[in-house]
Amino acid sequence: MEHSKGAAGAVTDTYAKERVWLLMPTWLMLSILVVIPVLIMLVYSFLTKEFRGGVIWEFTFAAYDQFFFDRGLFGDEPVKIEWTYISIYWRSIWQAGLATVLSLLLGFPTAYYIATRPQNSRAVWVFLITIPYWVNLLIRTVSMKFLLRENGPLNDFLLMIEVIDEPLRLINTALAVQLGLFYSYLPFMVLPIYASIERYNFTLSEAASDLYATKFATLTRVILPSIKPGVIAGCILVFVPSLGAFLAPDLLGGAKNFMIGSLIEEQFKGSAGNWPFGAAASMILLSMVLILLMVFSRQQKKAQPQGGQ
Repeated sequence: MEHSKGAAGAVTDTYAKERVWLLMPTWLMLSILVVIPVLIMLVYSFLTKEFRGGVIWEFTFAAYDQFFFDRGLFGDEPVKIEWTYISIYWRSIWQAGLATVLSLLLGFPTAYYIATRPQNSRAVWVFLITIPYWVNLLIRTVSMKFLLRENGPLNDFLLMIEVIDEPLRLINTALAVQLGLFYSYLPFMVLPIYASIERYNFTLSEAASDLYATKFATLTRVILPSIKPGVIAGCILVFVPSLGAFLAPDLLGGAKNFMIGSLIEEQFKGSAGNWPFGAAASMILLSMVLILLMVFSRQQKKAQPQGGQ
């Protein structure tokens, strides 16, 4: 079976007839591990909360109503917007966005440095970037808490060199959460950008220099447009997990720095949990992520070079 590509010629698809069967294991795993759980969550978001936990199979919009509207303790007061949960979502978006920006600011020069090393040493640099992340995320987050606490190594060092007079209170602050997110997902920014820079044709930079372009102009008008797909992929890989993270907010942020992941987690814990509300909050988060991915996907397509027709 041949697929015409115009002037580019034709490509023979040897396994055209077997394609469905070859993809069947992937479709099956995606259905079991992704599609079915999401559908279950969607159904649960429209059910009624059972007093002792779990759900009652009576369909209602109460969970979504609870998320967006405040009707008072007994539901008989004038309807007002429920800003509590909206503010948690906004805080999560802000923290995830800032973590993405910080990861990009540090990850881009790191990836560029690694990609411009001699071929035989690049694997060592990539190994050094990834080796701390062989340890479980929970252990790394607890280690971060130990590092930042008032009598931890960071404060002891700053006191020793007399930068501060008394220990800094970092735990249970937005800064601690931000450091936790940044530390957790930095490699997800470095590796896609590194892969893009490694494939970049550096003769383009030399040509720009020959045409008297400044280093800044070469960076912004030659290098960045060429590696834009890697930058977009890195931003997605950092922003999406940061948006739903709950370990860093729980262990480093405390109650005042609640994020979406913590809110959802609380709804499924113990007999006091509200499963339909947790499912509704999850579906709202999923909808936000899907919208963002669609926007990034459009940007990714624009960044791809257009081939001949």
